[in-house]
Amino acid sequence: MQNAQSEYKLDVVVDGFHYLEGPRWHEGALWFVDFYTQGVYRVNDDGAAEEIVRIDEQPSGLGWLPDGRMLVVSMRDRKVMRLENDGELVVHADISEHCGGHANDMVVAPNGNAYVGNFGFDLMGGAGYEAAGLVLVKPDGSSQVVAEGLAFANGMVISADEKTLIVNELFGNKISQFDILEDGTLGERRDFANYGELGAEPDLGVRIGNAKILPDGLALDSEGAVWIANTLNQQALRIAEGGEILETVNTESEGVFAVALGGPDGKTLYMCAAPDWDEASRKAETKARMLSTQVKVAHAGTP
Repeated sequence: MQNAQSEYKLDVVVDGFHYLEGPRWHEGALWFVDFYTQGVYRVNDDGAAEEIVRIDEQPSGLGWLPDGRMLVVSMRDRKVMRLENDGELVVHADISEHCGGHANDMVVAPNGNAYVGNFGFDLMGGAGYEAAGLVLVKPDGSSQVVAEGLAFANGMVISADEKTLIVNELFGNKISQFDILEDGTLGERRDFANYGELGAEPDLGVRIGNAKILPDGLALDSEGAVWIANTLNQQALRIAEGGEILETVNTESEGVFAVALGGPDGKTLYMCAAPDWDEASRKAETKARMLSTQVKVAHAGTP
């Protein structure tokens, strides 16, 4: 289908799901999760999505350890699970003591360090906004908080030189970044792109109304720009450091809730699309799908 008000042609990769998240291009294939089938999926050569493993407490962020074993965030019980080579699913880390809400997205560095965000409050239960932290999970499963005061960290990438972590703040109207220190901890937060501080306003509707961007999902390209899913605003945006919006992919009546760069040349932009993020509605319907389009600048960094 042709993308309205855009040069981009959108293709449907897979459809008939509830709510897709965590897209990753790994070992020549697209991977993603569906919150409400509890499945982690890989798109095979025939275009079908194969379920690889189920996460009963709801899967989110995906990544891989240096030895190839997969890590998956288990949202509701606030754990990171590990899929062993023999297919056994085990607890890699229990991070519940560090989370103020569901565990959420994750990026796993090439050295095996995993950075995990959490909601910070009961989003689906209608609670007021509260800031949250980032948790570092080492390859041995030990964990610690390495950043605090983030407005719903959601979507993370690590630069190609492995020295910088870039993080979306979904309800913060900004994208932040941190130096990654030698021990895996983080330096001080600084802006990658900031469209206006929203303060500690607890009313989520007010925060959303005051925000220019609602950034979810994150992908880095080889020119140092990032693609974000601009969620309820129904578009994917390519943003330069400093905040200039370089490109826009409009998705018309669908929201975009995560993005990834992949494909054989790293120039396919994958977008997890759905009508909204309302849990009850998404559980009841299978209107989520994976869209893709071709872009000009290839993937960089992790994932």
